[in-house]
Amino acid sequence: MNTLTGEGLTGAEVLEFFRRSTGNLVEAALKAKVNHYVALSVVGADELPDSGYLRAKVAQEVLIRNSDLSYPIVRATQFLEFAAAIADTATVDSVVRLPGAGTQPIAAADVARAVAHAAEEPPANGIIEIGGPDVLPIDEWIRRVLTARDDSRKVVTDPTAKYFGTLLGADSLVPATQAPRGTVPLTEWLA
Repeated sequence: MNTLTGEGLTGAEVLEFFRRSTGNLVEAALKAKVNHYVALSVVGADELPDSGYLRAKVAQEVLIRNSDLSYPIVRATQFLEFAAAIADTATVDSVVRLPGAGTQPIAAADVARAVAHAAEEPPANGIIEIGGPDVLPIDEWIRRVLTARDDSRKVVTDPTAKYFGTLLGADSLVPATQAPRGTVPLTEWLA
């Protein structure tokens, strides 16, 4: 199982995991009288219901929004650090098939700063999106990472390829235009 994405779990299993874990965390936060609950989610999760993992992230968000907690939900784009896992899930016979949908991969350090910033600000009681500084097709991002790592797999652009169980639109994984951007570009991260 890919623990980063819940792949390998059925949609029902990953949904149950997020409902149970988030329910436990929300209950503990309420009991401890936490006045600012910060959660991490995924840009575009609510637009991609065919993905069991993203459906589960939306269920997590709903539990938080419907609680009595003050919160922000930080939705990040795909972490640069997850490139290999994304390639692995899209590989069949040493060929990586991904759509040319746009993305803004972001460094985990940038996400950590965004989460910390959200924790320092008054609770937004809403969604905050963040993406990386580079806007590029997901297939091109993965191709660049694999090339930089001397990974011999070929990346093929396939508009019918699914991303964790769902077809992507051109901007399914891109945050709103006014969303803050991380500071670590792909070239710097690869170096």
